[in-house]
Amino acid sequence: MNFSSWPRLLVVDVEGNGQTPPDLVEVAALPITDGRPDKTRAGAWLTKPRRPITGFATRVHGLTNQALASAPGWEEIADHVHTLLGTAWIAAHNAHVDYKVLHAHLPRWEPAGVLDTLRLAKATYDLPRYSLDAVLEHVQPDMSEAPAHRHRATYDTWATAQLLVAMARHYGTWDDLVAAAVPPGLPGAPEPEGDPTLW
Repeated sequence: MNFSSWPRLLVVDVEGNGQTPPDLVEVAALPITDGRPDKTRAGAWLTKPRRPITGFATRVHGLTNQALASAPGWEEIADHVHTLLGTAWIAAHNAHVDYKVLHAHLPRWEPAGVLDTLRLAKATYDLPRYSLDAVLEHVQPDMSEAPAHRHRATYDTWATAQLLVAMARHYGTWDDLVAAAVPPGLPGAPEPEGDPTLW
């Protein structure tokens, strides 16, 4: 895999308040440059949700209403998030969830494409489970520089970036990777092969 041929790509992760639909409490975006996570150009934001964080959500990511009481509201950081994402490709584990939530909060934003490392893992490995933890256990990437802890957006973007790079080495070209990793119906999905006409 020639990583220098990749378009601009950011691994993203969002954490929510546990409500339906969710309010965001944390967003992280980590660029991959030449096959490596690029912390120097990463972005991470905490934001105070409009509705309280549920106890279940706090047990997952550890963020509390008290901890975010003085954090900026989404309207204060939305433009910063939108600017960093731009029209780049994004990648995430179970990416349709992150894409859907981000798009709901940034209705004018549209990425060039969406890579799903869950879909990619299923195409790359024969595993009994494909959760982020299960794939991390299989691949065993270097997590020594990962910030925060599991289920925080910054940690999960670092973990997903490491997995994406490891799995990409199994594919010859960017187009091969896209064919394996982009879910149908999401931006960047390859056109179906064959004659589109009825004849």
